[in-house]
Amino acid sequence: MLTSSSSMNSVPCQDVALKAYSKWHVHSLASTEISGRKKNKAIKSNFYGIEVLEHLEWLNWDLGVASTKHLVLKNVQFKTQKLKYRPPSTEFFTTLFPQPVALGAGTSYSLPITFCGLEKKDYEDRIVFESKNGSFTIRLRASLPSHDLQIPGLVVLPACGVFESSESTFYLHNNSQLSTRFHLEVPSPFFLVPSSGILPPWDDYKIKVMFQPQIPKFFDAVAICKFGDDESEKHMMLRALAKYPHLLVSEKGEMSQASGQEDTKSILNFGHVAIGSTAEKYMEIHNYSTVNTSFRIMQFERPAPLHSEFTCEVREGTVQASSRYQVLIMFTPQTVGTQSVDYFHVTRPCNSSTSVLKVIGSCKGPVVSLADLKLTFGCVFLGETVTYATEISNTSDVPTFYQFEIDCSQSVFVIDQPCGVLGGESTQRLKVTFRPSHPINYYRRVACLIHHQDPLFLDLSGTCHSDQTMPAILKPKHIELYCTNMVRGLTFYPPDILSMMLQEGKLQLESDGTLRLAPEQCCMTAENDNEDCRKAPVLFPNIPSIIEYFDDGIQSDVTMFPPHVSVNERALDFGKCLELDQIAPLPLCMMNHTKGKVTVVWTSIPCSIFTVIPQTIDIPPLKNMAFRIHFAPDKLNVLYAAELECFAYYKVMRDHRFVDDNTFCPPWSLTVNVQGNTFQPGHEHFIPKYVLDSSEVVLPGVNEKGTVYRTLLLKNTGNMLITFSVDTQHETAIKIKPTRGFVLPQAYQILTLRGNPQNESLTKHTLLLHLNATEKYYQEIRLYSTVEKPLLTLDGNGYLYFKPTCVGTLSERSYLIKNMSRMPLYFQWKISATQSKVLSVKPVFGIIQANESLAQTWSFYPQEHLKYFLKPDIFLWGVKGPHCPDQGKKIRLTLRVIGEGSKGTIMAEKQVIDLGDILIGNIKSGDLVLVNKEPCSLNFALNVKQNITGLCDPDEVVKDSMAFKLKYHHGTIPARSKVCFRFTVRPVRRLRYSWTISSKILSAKVLEPDESEEGKPLCCVTADGVYPMIFISDARCLGSISGISKQQLWRLFSLDTLNEYLQRDPTEGELLYQVPTRHSTNRCPSVSTPVLVNFNFGAAPISSDPSIVLLMLENKEMIPASWAFLFPKDQQLDLEYWAETGEFDPIELHEMRIDDNRLFTVEPKSGCLLPGQREVIQLTYRHEYTGTDRIPVLLKLSHGREILLNFIGITVPKDHCYIHFLVTHHQFAPVCISTSNPPKQIYELYNGGSLRVIYDIQMDSVREVQEQNYNHPIFQCLNPRGEIKTGMTAYIEWIFSPLEARSYLVNVPIHILGGDSALVTFTGIGYDKRVLGSCASFNDPSSYFGAPAVQRAPVLGQLMFLSEERISFGNVPVFTKSSRMIFLYNVSQTEVISYSWHSTSVHISEVLNITPVCGVLHPGDNIHCIVTLSTHKNPCFYDLDLICEVYSKQQTTQYQKELQDWEKEKDRQQVEFTITERGLQDNQQPARQRQCCRDLQGNHRKTQKIAGPKIMKYKTLPPIKERTETWEGQHDGKSVPGMWLKPTPTKPFLLHLGVTARSHSMEEYHKNFPNEVPKHYIMRNLISEPLSAISQPGGSGKIWGKWENNSADPLLSASQEDMKLVTDILTTVLRCLQEDIHFQRVLVEATTEPIPYYRQFWSEEGEELAMRDSELPNVKDADSGGGQESDNIQPIETKGEVPSIVPVTTDTSQGQIPDYTQPTETEELTLTVTMNGEPGPDQEVDNNQWMEAEAEEASTGPESSDDGQSQELENSQQVEAEEEVASNIQRSTDGDQGQEPDDAQPIEAEEEVKSIVSATVDINQGLDLVCTDTEEDRLTEEMQASLSAVRMEEQLVRRRHLKTHPEFCDLLESILENTLQNILIEASRGEVVLTARPRVISLPPVVSRSTLEPINIQDISVSKEELDQSFLTISEQLGCKRPASIAAMNAIARPYNVVPRKLLQNLKNIYKTDLPLTTSQISTQTI
Repeated sequence: MLTSSSSMNSVPCQDVALKAYSKWHVHSLASTEISGRKKNKAIKSNFYGIEVLEHLEWLNWDLGVASTKHLVLKNVQFKTQKLKYRPPSTEFFTTLFPQPVALGAGTSYSLPITFCGLEKKDYEDRIVFESKNGSFTIRLRASLPSHDLQIPGLVVLPACGVFESSESTFYLHNNSQLSTRFHLEVPSPFFLVPSSGILPPWDDYKIKVMFQPQIPKFFDAVAICKFGDDESEKHMMLRALAKYPHLLVSEKGEMSQASGQEDTKSILNFGHVAIGSTAEKYMEIHNYSTVNTSFRIMQFERPAPLHSEFTCEVREGTVQASSRYQVLIMFTPQTVGTQSVDYFHVTRPCNSSTSVLKVIGSCKGPVVSLADLKLTFGCVFLGETVTYATEISNTSDVPTFYQFEIDCSQSVFVIDQPCGVLGGESTQRLKVTFRPSHPINYYRRVACLIHHQDPLFLDLSGTCHSDQTMPAILKPKHIELYCTNMVRGLTFYPPDILSMMLQEGKLQLESDGTLRLAPEQCCMTAENDNEDCRKAPVLFPNIPSIIEYFDDGIQSDVTMFPPHVSVNERALDFGKCLELDQIAPLPLCMMNHTKGKVTVVWTSIPCSIFTVIPQTIDIPPLKNMAFRIHFAPDKLNVLYAAELECFAYYKVMRDHRFVDDNTFCPPWSLTVNVQGNTFQPGHEHFIPKYVLDSSEVVLPGVNEKGTVYRTLLLKNTGNMLITFSVDTQHETAIKIKPTRGFVLPQAYQILTLRGNPQNESLTKHTLLLHLNATEKYYQEIRLYSTVEKPLLTLDGNGYLYFKPTCVGTLSERSYLIKNMSRMPLYFQWKISATQSKVLSVKPVFGIIQANESLAQTWSFYPQEHLKYFLKPDIFLWGVKGPHCPDQGKKIRLTLRVIGEGSKGTIMAEKQVIDLGDILIGNIKSGDLVLVNKEPCSLNFALNVKQNITGLCDPDEVVKDSMAFKLKYHHGTIPARSKVCFRFTVRPVRRLRYSWTISSKILSAKVLEPDESEEGKPLCCVTADGVYPMIFISDARCLGSISGISKQQLWRLFSLDTLNEYLQRDPTEGELLYQVPTRHSTNRCPSVSTPVLVNFNFGAAPISSDPSIVLLMLENKEMIPASWAFLFPKDQQLDLEYWAETGEFDPIELHEMRIDDNRLFTVEPKSGCLLPGQREVIQLTYRHEYTGTDRIPVLLKLSHGREILLNFIGITVPKDHCYIHFLVTHHQFAPVCISTSNPPKQIYELYNGGSLRVIYDIQMDSVREVQEQNYNHPIFQCLNPRGEIKTGMTAYIEWIFSPLEARSYLVNVPIHILGGDSALVTFTGIGYDKRVLGSCASFNDPSSYFGAPAVQRAPVLGQLMFLSEERISFGNVPVFTKSSRMIFLYNVSQTEVISYSWHSTSVHISEVLNITPVCGVLHPGDNIHCIVTLSTHKNPCFYDLDLICEVYSKQQTTQYQKELQDWEKEKDRQQVEFTITERGLQDNQQPARQRQCCRDLQGNHRKTQKIAGPKIMKYKTLPPIKERTETWEGQHDGKSVPGMWLKPTPTKPFLLHLGVTARSHSMEEYHKNFPNEVPKHYIMRNLISEPLSAISQPGGSGKIWGKWENNSADPLLSASQEDMKLVTDILTTVLRCLQEDIHFQRVLVEATTEPIPYYRQFWSEEGEELAMRDSELPNVKDADSGGGQESDNIQPIETKGEVPSIVPVTTDTSQGQIPDYTQPTETEELTLTVTMNGEPGPDQEVDNNQWMEAEAEEASTGPESSDDGQSQELENSQQVEAEEEVASNIQRSTDGDQGQEPDDAQPIEAEEEVKSIVSATVDINQGLDLVCTDTEEDRLTEEMQASLSAVRMEEQLVRRRHLKTHPEFCDLLESILENTLQNILIEASRGEVVLTARPRVISLPPVVSRSTLEPINIQDISVSKEELDQSFLTISEQLGCKRPASIAAMNAIARPYNVVPRKLLQNLKNIYKTDLPLTTSQISTQTI
């Protein structure tokens, strides 16, 4: 079993390793802690509730000896189980005979199994047990003893770091009964311990796996275990992962910084720490990797005793994965005022990574001050005392000790606490007592020693008077004047002399009271005595207190000022005095250095142990006197010590009368320290009890002339006096003060050390502190000092390299310098003047602390493109401190700097960055990537210039703030790299923003002379500020308003105005709530939008279907647009019940009724449109209450516009006449005053009621306007009275004819018969074109209407779609016919639909025609319809609406079937009845049974009669209304049981086709549209008919509002018998056609017809060859044609008409010879049109040659050929073409005989055709005669040529005459129109592809769309009939049942010089479809 140092869960492959164990193990490896464990019980398993061993094994067995084992089966379930088993299959394992075994719950059964082996080998077998639940197998095995070791298959070691180690363990199990030797082999970096050994039988051995990687990677190794005598092998997989960890260090709680240098950002700052104390802080070591790693902490080791003040006890450790490790660092400062710096290096094993932590700290000491530096006690009488209070304060938080150097027992000044402890930030009150002993002046400057601080001085002064002696009173100003005079050397003169000199003018008195020598006196004195007269400073110098304390002339020979009085000894020791009464006094000599007599007074107290004799004495000037100091101890074995005090003063100062304030001189104080002891022999000196704060002191490093000061604290902890003395005779570099003294019990003595190091090496100084006047007790004080010299190391061995730098730019680099000395140093860099232009450093001057690494910032500023080698110098010297007056010598070091200057440019990765559309007010970010391809880094500055374009005021937008924000305007691009700058854009206007970003390299030198101040343009960033905008792209109407046109719906809903408002910018008020918000407490919330749009749902009768409007919302912007329709309640806050007032005004009640009954609904009410997305919303108005309903709905766009929509709906009562006026103020189109024939204009009236309406327009006001304008009809109404059907629109025709260029207005009342009248205001504007000029232009009529032409909003259940819903013919002249082609698509894949076109008014049917009128569309099929507009003689505005009713054939068939069943049942019930007895009791049941089939309307009438009371007026709650009074009641009502209602007819789906145009008179059209005239063909024989008002019954034969259905499917209304009859007839006809040989030949020729339209295959060579081959035969055939076919073709000659060949079929069965002069009544004209190039049965000339000849004539022209024969051939071919056309005309005319002529075809056209035919026959007869004469006379070739020329000239003349006939032009126009329609139809079906190049490519035959069904003859006939009915052309009127062929078209169109332009124009203007066909794709050559 596997074990590891980590948890078992950390081994992912543990289960795999366990499964690798042999299944034959009988010993469990459950215990992992005990080695050498024995066999355990075998593992049992549970099989279907039977607990049994998985296998049974025999290990110790002998040959031939049977061994039996028992297999125990135990039932662990609660029910009895029956088992069956199959015995082992081999004979070596035997058991009992198989028999069923029944095991009760919890019982067991033992099955004996015997094994007997006969060979030494392994045996295996099995026993199979079967139970009711399943079967299981127990394996049997017998094995021989063999070496077998079991090892795990996989061992996964924990991941570890590089140069680390991890380990795991596993057990090696001996799975045999033999001792096994093993040997393990494993590759590096894995190690196995032990790698070899011997394993006892059945024992385990614990193996340790160690992993020690050297590189980071995933290791997968194979360990080999060799064991046994034959060294069998087993393999084990070892897997481990090694990672490369990196440690980061930081202060506790701070972010870690990665740095491997000593000038690191990871700094641990201890701050200011009190001297002598220890501060602790933690350093954190971060391990962000996923493996553990060890570390070591290294610190620079210094020689003892120069240890670092920073200590770290942790030197190594391990950081766990993804954790941190805290290390304690302590800081113990030793020197006040110094800053300590040190570095800790945290390294990994093998120094693979290093992180540095910089630790800094400074030492702070006490800050002690005295409240009073001077205490003046004033004048005190002898014998009195005065006490003053003062304070000593410590403003620092560092506690300290203080001591006043005064023996209060012997002095006249007594301090109550001369020494003590002063806590941090504390103040101690001191009492100073003045007790004078003599009537003199007293002044003493007492030193206050502070531990770890320079001493303070307290000036004590006072005056004592007695009755006899009254000296002058000493004041503080006298001391100040004395100090100044002392500096000037005047205090050595007594005051009397100074006063006399002042009187004599030898001295001058300053304004501040000080004295100075007069200038001339000073010079004279200087000449005589230079020694006495020295030039003194003006003021007293500011001397440091520590220097004043030491340099007093006592402890040292150096003094600041020469003493006035001095003693020869300051310390006297009486030594050991054995006899108290025989102590000899000690002499003391005092010297007077002044030039006046001095009096000395000793102030010892009476009964003192030490006395001075004499106590008072006068000392002459410059003389000395001797004193005797007596020691009179009173006790033995005692130490005595005291400080004796005396005051010396000028003797003249004893009386105030001799003293002047200007010459006042205070006394001088002198002290003598005396001590002695009376220890007797045999008595030891008592042991001193003291504490010395430090016995080893390391003095700070200073230069060779520096001085260092330290203080030591000696504390007497005992109760006895301690005397001390320090021996400094052998130490010249160390001074201590005081050297001798005493310490009172529990008092302190502060010792001040001064060191002047003299050696550069570390020097040890030893001072012996002797205590209690014996050599036995001493304390050794060790001092270490050294002379430090400036020592600095430069990084990189003194070399500094700069990367290539752009010329004129700055390159910076950090460079480290380290102070290796123990003192702070000044450093200063010196760079030569020439080098300073390209090189600089910061800081140039500064202080670097001891052991500190300081980073220097070097700047390289190249001026030229070259390499630089520079050598700056650095100078070092010591820091001048307070105790170090000299800075020491300067040291110079040189740094070598190497750099290179280069040039560079910056480019942008993208020249243009388009951010697209951005929501105004939002921020969009982008990346600006700058590229630097040069080897140097470039510093640059970016400049952004903003440009705003669009529909705006330039002066206003120029004031806008910059909408482009760069995070950084300056930066640096490294060499050969890219830098990405993030920028943000926030547009504030809906305009086009563009920002030009320029970069300028920050260089003092101009790199590019042509670069502007803003820099070089890099790129341009563009963005469009947008608001969320939507627009209405389509609208559909359903329900009750499905009868109105799309244009009317567009006007009702003011969608043009709405779209205009939606495209505007929102106002500030609209942006107050950027998203839909409930913000109002009113039921009618206020709106902040200034725009209002009416949504008028029209009018409909009550209980009619809801008026449904579908609006297509489309988002064309590039940002999502969230929209919402907010009803008043959607904007109202949800108020609590108590906040409701319950009082509502009528408007609120009206809106509540609308809201509660959901009269207006919008679904969905909100949504979000993604860019380019569309969504259909449904607006519904329910007609449930009569009257007008209004409710304001707010259309809110999030972050955009708010538009208030006024929903208006009108419900008309039943049986009420109502006209819905779309507008009550109608404005006519402007009309020019010079127009002689003003156009008709339309005003629409819509019948929204349920009854037909008769309107009557009162013309009184119109006549008044006419009378006012000279009886000129300004306004004319052509149909002032008429009738409007339900749901229909009436077109009221008006003519506005202005007289003057002004505005006209008329109010016209319109009366409705039986309804409400209205007053409509009509306005019109007349203009003068001469004044307006070019501004008066005619627009396209389609521009007046905003409804889209293509349906975009899908409707549920719509099966058919139109390719265009609105057709605009534009501006057309009168007397023209214009055609457009549209396509109808059946989008269903299963439904067959039928359609039929209807017009809503008779006016529409008179000017508009559409073919086919009706038809059937199969699933997925489409069909084309041609809409033709015929303009009349009067100009007019056309806005027409066609309705297409679409029926589903399946629903229609189902309705007819249900209707037939219903009628059959109705007929049956009318003749059948049943008599029952129940009818006698219940009279209602027979009646109900007889009325089981009733009409639905009758049922409704009955229901209405029995309905309840009428609806009451709405108050506060919605009324309870009857179901049948509403639309829901009608549609949701349940049918009466037993009643069979009449089936409801299928309602058609209505599609509207709008047609707009404006017709102009010929004169106006030629004047206003001169370029458009050639594009229209004027139908000269078109007769305009006036528009009639309403068709009266019995009038026209046309049905009102419909056309004659010529192509209606008769099968729709045919009965079964009729359909069978037609089927039999057609079957007989088709069989006859199939047997007709002529018909078969025609079909074959039609299939082999050559591909048409291939004019590009024509070639000039082929044309000439064809002309030569057919020149003479054609002429001969033409001459003999009349005789050969005289039976069919008659040559007719008329007066000067163009000849043509007219085939005539005559009745030849009777043998009559036809008359060639006039056609007979029995003549039958036929038109033979061939589809291929082969000649037909009635053709003599090859059509191919004829077409080629015509093409040659079109390309070369008649005048371009000089060859007479070619010209003759061409003329003959043209004649043949004209004859064919004439024959077509004749046949078409004759073909219409017997048919009803069309209304639009004049009779004169037939007469013209007859004249043309007769002229053609005469010409043919003349040609035949000429040909006959020519043959008979055998003319020569020259004569034949001349004859041909004459003939051709005659033909050309006749052709020109023929082209002047209108019939010929109409026919030509019809042929061209038909051809273009055929091309478009073929292109729509995919049969031909039209390209932009001049060619038409024919495609392979296309399989019919109805390929699902076999094509038969009937289908072909029907398709041909539909095709014939699809085109309404002149050729159809003339009887052409098939479009003309290409050959005929080419023959006729060639001489017509305007055909190409008209063809293109027809194709461009007439056939506007959705097919992939444009005008530019068809050229003249193509046609």
